[in-house]
Order: sequence, then structure tokens, then C-alpha cells
Amino acid sequence: MFDDINTKIKDWDKFYILTDFDRTLTKGNSESSWGVLSKSNLIDKDYIKARGKLYEYYRPYEVDLTMDYDTKNKLMVEWWSNHIKLLIKYKFKEECIEKVIKDTKVLSFRKGVVEFFNIMHNNNVPIIIISAGVGNFIKEFLKQNGIMYDNVYIISNFIKFVDGVAVGVEGSVIHSLNKNENCIPDSVKDIIKDIDNVVVIGDGVDDVKMVDDKKRSDALKIGFLTDDTKDKKDEFLKVFDVVLDINDNFNDIMKEIDIFNFD
Repeated sequence: MFDDINTKIKDWDKFYILTDFDRTLTKGNSESSWGVLSKSNLIDKDYIKARGKLYEYYRPYEVDLTMDYDTKNKLMVEWWSNHIKLLIKYKFKEECIEKVIKDTKVLSFRKGVVEFFNIMHNNNVPIIIISAGVGNFIKEFLKQNGIMYDNVYIISNFIKFVDGVAVGVEGSVIHSLNKNENCIPDSVKDIIKDIDNVVVIGDGVDDVKMVDDKKRSDALKIGFLTDDTKDKKDEFLKVFDVVLDINDNFNDIMKEIDIFNFD
């Protein structure tokens, strides 16, 4: 499949990137952007306990590849909504965002991600992150790693604050089953409307839905296995063109795409 994409991507202005964040840009065993707050001492311990119970209950459903869509979708809406309610209940403060990312050190990029972003920035290739995570933490993490560039667009759950205290999320909740190009603002759609080729990168079978149906069959779809899905490679191969193991990284992607290997 890399051979196919190499016949299409010969110029930097001929493709864009659609990528997940948690356990895709970050390592397969990295904490998620929803979980990072629980690793800090900046919020009530009762929040941490309650958040942990939600994760233990809902996470197995999220990675269950046999569950029908409607049932799973309902469960994911419940999970995200209940977690947001916890942030409100325990009065999560906006001022904590920078400190949580700086102090916890529980988010960790896959090897090669920073170089990948630098190359994309230097060649003005749009990177669209569509994440069911917490956009505030994602943006801050990219910022602290020096790669929150103007060609990077984050579509995610941005916590809304009033007087510095969490009151909900901006817009509609994005969860693991409903994140797709319909979430992309018109201003970003205008940037990619004339670009034919897309590279889709994710760590769940539903991540391929990030790209529009009309482009999906021609897109290069790259999937990373994680601790939760390492035994589901056969299922991943049904929807992804290339499946990488939990310890693989973005250097493994770049070495296979010709355009990255020319000065």
C-alpha cells in the first residue's frame, strides 16, 4: 500500500494528514488526554476515584469490536458525558492546564512525531487532529513540545470555562465513535477542499471514519495496535492498509513514504 501512496504523493501540496491523538501520536501505553488530570495533585482525589471507575467500566466496551454500533455509541455518549460532569462537579480550573502538562509527564509522543510535525510544517502540509480527548490538554502538550504550528488544527473536546472554572465543553461532545470530517469547521474544510489525497492515522478501527466516505477507499489508512488491541490485528487489517505494532513509530511511517526521503 505504501507503493500506492508513493504514486500519488509526489508533491507536498497534494496531501494532508488526518490523525487521532491519544495512543496514535502518543505512545501505545501513554496516558490519555482524559486521564492526564488524574495523575496530578491539582484536583480532588474523589474525582480521581470516580474517573477511574468510569474508565474501568466503559473502556472494555470502547475496544470491543463485536458490539453493534448503536449500543456502543450510547455507552460512549454516557462515558464522555459522565466524565464532563465530574470536571464540573469538582470545579476543574483553567489555570491548571499548563501546570498539569508540565508537571505530570504522563503524555509521551511516539518516536518521530516531532520530526514528522516539523517536516509537515516546513512544507505547509495540513495536519488535522480529530480527537475524542481533551483539546485543551492536547493543544498545551503540542505547545510545550514546540509543534503547535499554524498548519495544525485540533478538533476535539475543548473544556469551556466561566470565571476560570469548568462548566462543560465547547459545542457538541466528540467521542470515539462520532469523530469524523463532519466535525471539521468550514474554515478548515476550505483549506483541504482541493487536496485529493489524505493519510489517515489512528489506533482504533473507527478512526478510519475520520475521512469522508468519498475519499476513504483511496486514502492511505495507517493503524497502530496498542495494549488493548494487540490481539486484534486481523480485525485492524480489514480496515487499515498498514497495521503497525505497539512499539512502532512515526519513523517507521516516514521511511516508507518516498517524499520524506528526498532532500
